[in-house]
Amino acid sequence: MDKRSLYDGLNEFEEDLQKLSQNLVEMKGSLQELVEKNTTLELENQRLRERIHELSHHDSNHSEKEKQELSQSRMNLEKIYEEGFHVCYDLYGSRREHDEPCAFCLEVIYRDSGK
Repeated sequence: MDKRSLYDGLNEFEEDLQKLSQNLVEMKGSLQELVEKNTTLELENQRLRERIHELSHHDSNHSEKEKQELSQSRMNLEKIYEEGFHVCYDLYGSRREHDEPCAFCLEVIYRDSGK
């Protein structure tokens, strides 16, 4: 191998190493961005899970409170409704087709008793 081809080979190898080094720097920067984004998303995800837990806990307490606030007669109406029968004035005692919800029945059961 002559000196000229050896020198050209070394220059070519140096250029390849510089390109690889530049690629490595770019990949490292991209990885850093991904790690930061991932950390941000993990923190946000954790906050959202905590918020969902708070809301579901609040909703369950609210529904328990709501059931406790129902009078005995309304609780009986609710039980009849859940068994698939109407408790509204017009259709009282008739079976609800396919257990579809009835806004009138729900109004009778859950309306504010102060009205």
